[in-house]
Amino acid sequence: MRDFQLPGRSAVRTTRAMAATSHPLATEAALDMLRRGGNAVDAAIAASAVQAVVEPQSTGIGGDCFVLYAPKGGDQVLALNGSGRAPRAATIDALRSMGLSEMPRHGPHSVTIPGAIDAWDRLSRDHGRKPLADCLQAAIHYAEAGYVVHDRVAFDWADTAALLAADPHSAAIFLPGGKPPAAGDLHRQPALAATLRLVAERGRDGFYTGAVAEALVARLRALGGLHSLDDFAATRCDWVAPVSVEYRGYRIHQMPPNNQGLTALVMLNILAHEDLARLDPHGSARFHLEIEAARLAYRERNTRLAEMDRNDPVIGALISPAHAARLHGAIRHDRAMTDLPPIDLAPSDTVYISVVDEDRNAISFINSTYWAFGSGITCPQTGVVLQNRGSSFRMVPAHPNALAPGKRPMHTIMPGMVTREGRAIMPFGVMGGDFQPMGHVHLLTNMLDYGMDVQAALDSPRVFPDKGVVRAERGVSAATLQGLQALGHPVAEAEEPWGGGQAIWIDWQKGTLTGGSDPRKDGMAAGF
Repeated sequence: MRDFQLPGRSAVRTTRAMAATSHPLATEAALDMLRRGGNAVDAAIAASAVQAVVEPQSTGIGGDCFVLYAPKGGDQVLALNGSGRAPRAATIDALRSMGLSEMPRHGPHSVTIPGAIDAWDRLSRDHGRKPLADCLQAAIHYAEAGYVVHDRVAFDWADTAALLAADPHSAAIFLPGGKPPAAGDLHRQPALAATLRLVAERGRDGFYTGAVAEALVARLRALGGLHSLDDFAATRCDWVAPVSVEYRGYRIHQMPPNNQGLTALVMLNILAHEDLARLDPHGSARFHLEIEAARLAYRERNTRLAEMDRNDPVIGALISPAHAARLHGAIRHDRAMTDLPPIDLAPSDTVYISVVDEDRNAISFINSTYWAFGSGITCPQTGVVLQNRGSSFRMVPAHPNALAPGKRPMHTIMPGMVTREGRAIMPFGVMGGDFQPMGHVHLLTNMLDYGMDVQAALDSPRVFPDKGVVRAERGVSAATLQGLQALGHPVAEAEEPWGGGQAIWIDWQKGTLTGGSDPRKDGMAAGF
């Protein structure tokens, strides 16, 4: 139980249905859909569409989407890969001929074909109860009538002024009066509203063919992009089999590569060799083990993960008990490893959504344009901000994640799902780019090793090893920081919070739902 004399909030508890998102308007849109007879799928799409309007720095219909879905709360988890592909004309040689030696972070060559709308459409048709058009109405309203900019959104938006100013169409929409909106300002996106109306009328074809696709391709081609109308028309999401491991009697499910979800499973397998429950959850010994497991798992990610077939032997090898034992054997309790090179990691902006409905359909849903405002490119006719997910590719032909025509890049956004004894237990997710595997593991170990409730587990302070330095949130105690330094970890204060997150725990015996939403964002969990 939390200390009620200290700042914080309780977990949200209810019986019938619940939604947890990083924005109040998105949570309300999800609940409204549930009250009107929609299921968890409809509610998640409605929430994501609203966030594509009200959190434009983090997500949008010019981005990608991944979903884990447990129908009727069973343990047969379905996985939908809604990530887009590189243009068919995009090759390493083509980019090198333009003078590029590495993938650019922004600009047209960082843009992969957006996959979100196709994924929403497919998910709605296969598992939704309401038409896609119904799910988009709240988003259309906020884009057209306007929405109030929330505090964390404004905080992130303020850091992107230079990127937005470099593109006149981005500046026209997202720098009203020449500056980012402040918290409390009203903002509208009428061009985006018109695009969403077209998608509501025509489904995926309203985005990938016709006027919208033509405008997007023309904008990219004018900037030197290699994209074509055929690339957009050919975009298709895929139902795939998730990957999973057992941890403390629970099964943890993740997306397979091209997703980085496997990184969290590698970490969990390593930490399964430790008795974490005997350690202070906020002490240096616990954080040391988490950091070391992360350093090992991220090394595996950076050298071995890319788009691959679900049956690729690399997947089984990475999550095998023997491999976990070998990795764990490299960890020392008395000092940090010295033979691992520093890992260049970075946060980015994303939205995550967790919904459970009355039938206990449970969905874990994540959508993103990657870095804040993605590529920095906005299409003026459509209001669509295009993602920069292609910046994750490598321009090294022998690397598994090398750029290639029609290939999906290694992806950071990762929904999670916990099951046990034939039932879904918790759809969950933690945002924050490269931080996400470590965020997943921190949340899960807080709950499964230390017995924290959902909200306490999300509130718990976080650290992240980046470029050879452990960057700690201000909530980490001075004694813990000193302990980490004594173990050989250089420590610095994090410049901003690590990620965000949401989760909903299903208690089948009591018939209750318990939800939480990360205080690092503006959102909330709510239900009825």
